[in-house]
Amino acid sequence: MIGSIIYIIFLAVFVYCALTVLYLFIHALYAKYFYRDRFSKPEMPASQRIAVLVPAYREDGIIISTAKSLLTLDYPKDLYDIYIIADSFQELTIRQLRTLPINVFEVSFDKSTKTKSLNEAFSRIGKPYDIALICDADNILAPDFLKRVNSAFVNGVHAVQGRRVAKNLDTSFAILDACSEGINNNIFRKGSNALGLSSSVIGSGMAFEFSKIREVLSKISAVGGFDKILQLKMVEEGHKIQYIAEAIVFDEKVDSSHAFKQQRRRWVSSQFIYLRQFFRPAMKQLLKGNFSYFDLAIVKSIMLPRAFMMLILPLLVLASFFFGPYWVITTIIVLFLYALTLVVALPAELINKNLMSAILQLPKAVGLMFGTLLHVKKANKTFIHTVHTKTEINNPLFNEHSK
Repeated sequence: MIGSIIYIIFLAVFVYCALTVLYLFIHALYAKYFYRDRFSKPEMPASQRIAVLVPAYREDGIIISTAKSLLTLDYPKDLYDIYIIADSFQELTIRQLRTLPINVFEVSFDKSTKTKSLNEAFSRIGKPYDIALICDADNILAPDFLKRVNSAFVNGVHAVQGRRVAKNLDTSFAILDACSEGINNNIFRKGSNALGLSSSVIGSGMAFEFSKIREVLSKISAVGGFDKILQLKMVEEGHKIQYIAEAIVFDEKVDSSHAFKQQRRRWVSSQFIYLRQFFRPAMKQLLKGNFSYFDLAIVKSIMLPRAFMMLILPLLVLASFFFGPYWVITTIIVLFLYALTLVVALPAELINKNLMSAILQLPKAVGLMFGTLLHVKKANKTFIHTVHTKTEINNPLFNEHSK
């Protein structure tokens, strides 16, 4: 009896892992061989009026640099405006911001969230816009970013996710973080689009129809993971989120184990919370033929983080020795296919001499990911702020996009 129960548990874990790996492998292959950007043409004349919104919480150290970089974008100055939503900033920082040709909204909340800041900004903006672009306080956009967004919307796209790449590659954890995001971009954004599904959004470097996002966001009060709700609302209405691989946004990568743990804790929390919240709506949408909604709400949410898979799959191979040679071979094949998937999905520019030193930090990263499970319930009740310090791009792999 006990043996049968153990076998059933082993079989259930194997089926889950095998289906997960197959899903990831197919997405990685489609991203590599079938993704085509038919919407982003930077040479198209600029016509869309764009509001660039930057919700920022206590980012005094980098916000001036961010604001100045946004002012240098290669897009007609009369067609885009910058809005800094300054939450709990120092007076000196506010005075410095007001010397720049940007809009500054001072805000302060008992419990700060990005959702509250954005809703407050939308309530104050009186000018008409076609597009709302949401960026983080640490983001630096490639000069042609707005041109590519403009082109996509002119070509009929209603929602765009740009390609986030590392702003810094100065530590092993920053390199690991950059590799993780690069793999996610290829699988969950580029691969999804190549398969005809909606790309998942990433929280920044994302653009939406101005009137639509203002309407949708006004109904959201999430502490964390507001972008997950936002993407589902857009997809529910039949809008496909388009990933634009050439629309580059530089994003600061975590450079320490503490920052890594804090960030992953927030991500894991929102993943499980929204899986439970949107499970029933996703099943209804599936019956209506809305596969993108089902994919975003359930399929992607039930997938364990890669750090967990990196531990579970080898353990599954070890356990298979108790069930015979067939299972040993089968589990090894699944483990090999998972490794192949990561290799295929890893951006080629990140495969260099520095990658090996970063890989040596993987055991520590896996341990930190498992440590997040002890505090995951609290993560969506409290705003977890990641401190940013990088004001310059330190990524030699993308120098041509930063000039």
